[in-house]
Amino acid sequence: MMKKIIAVAVILAIFATFAAGCGSKKVPVIGISQYGEHASLDNCREGFLQGLKEAGLEEGKDFTIDYQNAGFDDDIATQIAQTFSANNVAIMVGIATPAATACFAAAEDKDIPVVFTAITDPVKAKLDKGNITGTSDKLPVDAQLELIRKLQPEAKTIGIIYTTSEPNSVSAIAEYEEKAPQYGFAIESIGVTQQSEVTLAVDTLLSKGVDCFSNLTDNNVVGVLPSILEKTNEAKVPVYGSEVEQVKIGCVAAAGIDYIALGIQTGKMAAKILKGEATAENMPYETITEFNYYINSAALAEMGLEVPAEIAEKAIESGQ
Repeated sequence: MMKKIIAVAVILAIFATFAAGCGSKKVPVIGISQYGEHASLDNCREGFLQGLKEAGLEEGKDFTIDYQNAGFDDDIATQIAQTFSANNVAIMVGIATPAATACFAAAEDKDIPVVFTAITDPVKAKLDKGNITGTSDKLPVDAQLELIRKLQPEAKTIGIIYTTSEPNSVSAIAEYEEKAPQYGFAIESIGVTQQSEVTLAVDTLLSKGVDCFSNLTDNNVVGVLPSILEKTNEAKVPVYGSEVEQVKIGCVAAAGIDYIALGIQTGKMAAKILKGEATAENMPYETITEFNYYINSAALAEMGLEVPAEIAEKAIESGQ
């Protein structure tokens, strides 16, 4: 009799455990694929998490994060996206174009929503249709050209290095080449295929006598910015950044957006998807249009550049 009672008790305990497990809520997993580590992309991720929190979601309760970094390697970005798909994450988040493109390709068969950020031209990158949405970090090219002209009234040629396989960079180069003549500039650009070619391209542009460099949000270029600045500082040729983190490192100035704000905007969009308030497919991508002027006074002084009063009064000091 005692054995029967124990057996029944065990069965009831197993049943209770199973029922509790069936009744427990499964916490959605957000898979974040970041193409590589540099400050602006890190800021996007930080802002994204902040945006989820501001939307009322709590990590561990409403979602968990699976964060992966591709180390600027396209093959690894593809592997990360495929793993997210195999694990049936609730949302894939791609930070930078190669990561977002890989996520979108891996998500299509399962129709997993994808949210991107730090993409200059989603249309050019073919990320504007399907179960995907996000935020664009389109550069304020006119403001940047105007800034360079005011800081270097005699400058004639701007050097730009870009990655030929990045649709965003190709799009930005085209805009620079279209608009530069309106400000009295010519663009001298060099396309690279990998990060190891960037510093050689710097040497080439310096040998051609460019008056300054203007950075894009090109990941291969930004990833080796300290090495670029070593060469340009020695040659006394100023480099203009595209956002605040590049100015902190040593670029003289920038007209750029706030990447934490960009991430916050992206996180709030992802929150709507998690809450069931919207779908990625029916939510158009968004672009931040507001920008700030950032200056590094020490770098400007090193180059012998003075900031006009109309820029100085609204610029944010970003030197370290």
